[in-house]
Amino acid sequence: MTRILANQYGGCTIANMKLLISIYFFILAVIQMGLFFGIYHYYRSQNLLRPSLYWMSSLLVNVVGLFIFGAGIITLQNIANPEFNFTVANTFFFVATMLQALFCQSLNHEVSKRVKIVSSVSVLIFIAVFDSMRLYGSFESRTAVMAGLASIFYCWQIYELGKKRKSSPSKQLVYMQYANFAEMFFALGRFVIMVASAFTIRQVDQIPQLLILFTISQLVMNTLSYIAIGGYWAEQITIANINATNESQSTKALLQEREILIASLLKANKTASTGALSASIAHELNQPLGASSLNIQFLQKKLIEGELNPSLQREVLDSLLADNQRAASIIRSLRAVFADEKMVSTKVDLAELINLVLTIARPEIVKQNIRMVLKLEENLFITANKGELQQVLLNLVNNAIDALKSIENLNKLITIRGRHSSAGVQISIADTGSGIDEDVQGHMFELLSTTKGSGMGIGLWLCKHIVMRHGGSIWFESFPGKGTTFFVGLPVIAFYAI
Repeated sequence: MTRILANQYGGCTIANMKLLISIYFFILAVIQMGLFFGIYHYYRSQNLLRPSLYWMSSLLVNVVGLFIFGAGIITLQNIANPEFNFTVANTFFFVATMLQALFCQSLNHEVSKRVKIVSSVSVLIFIAVFDSMRLYGSFESRTAVMAGLASIFYCWQIYELGKKRKSSPSKQLVYMQYANFAEMFFALGRFVIMVASAFTIRQVDQIPQLLILFTISQLVMNTLSYIAIGGYWAEQITIANINATNESQSTKALLQEREILIASLLKANKTASTGALSASIAHELNQPLGASSLNIQFLQKKLIEGELNPSLQREVLDSLLADNQRAASIIRSLRAVFADEKMVSTKVDLAELINLVLTIARPEIVKQNIRMVLKLEENLFITANKGELQQVLLNLVNNAIDALKSIENLNKLITIRGRHSSAGVQISIADTGSGIDEDVQGHMFELLSTTKGSGMGIGLWLCKHIVMRHGGSIWFESFPGKGTTFFVGLPVIAFYAI
């Protein structure tokens, strides 16, 4: 056997042969270490998918085992009873192969706590048994045990990979399965060589050339299996990227649909807010129009009779102009409510906005004999969307009016306060109604939740949506028999306008 090796390696000494075998192990260790760091930095740069801890640990442990084993061969004196570092190296090989099998199992289902405990205990048992074999056994028995254990783990891996491929086909899993088959073939080959061999090996130069070939081939196949796992995770990241892109597009489409829905709800809410006042508004418009008609008839009569003098003419024209401005003011108020404005921010005078809202609600306020009290601080200016804030205030005023419709209390009162606060401004709208039942207070701001028989259940939800979008807050206080107060807190500059 020595002559065969000498012919192949050009008459190298035992020391040179040990160095050559060590180089094999070092080369494979460097390749696997490069694979580990390359994959580690690659996965660290993205957040979509993380590699399995079992696989990364297996690769790292195997690299350490290869380095220890390669270094141990250089200083090896007696192959029958080697130093303790061979127990350490083989323990690393055992752990690496076991972790790889656990990785394959984790592809199908989570590794149970029981399996983890059994695996940990098996490592302790292996250390004790192998070190005993190192001291009292032979090279042949140790090699046969390692090859046999490796074959068992490879069978386990092949089985788990087969299950995974049925549920989730992958070319990389096919490559890994092929590599496992090759690993098992070379491991069983080593086992057969040791069992069938009649040699007692005590020196490196006595190791059969075929055994060296099978050992190196097994390690090469092991490296290929790690590469296949790396390819599998890269494949999974590609799939995750595609899914993330699709989900992003789907989310974008859903958000667009949501904005369209909210815009529709805003429009519907505008209709609901003013629809209930339409009859009173028509009556309110009839007053200036009727007055204008009478003034025009009076003016025509005086013209026919020739009794129109400059003083009377000026008085009639001033009256016509006032009635016209009053009607125009009501129409402008309604048009502002129904205007389909874009989401733009302007400087808003809240006092002016509240008066505009009250102009719209005035007919119903008069009809219900409601007394209005305004307590507004000066310079209540904010930068926000005027049309949306008008909807919020109109909703809250309408709710206060509705709360007072069903009571017979002569002191029907709505108090609107506006003040500066540490967060910006705060507006409160309080009524002296009967209050809100406690069992519905927790659902007041939910969509399609209403306490009105004819309500749509979107008003308060939209109020909250608008106020929150501006970066503010809305809440209420209600006490049975004492009325309800809604509070709206707004920043000086709306969040979306910053």
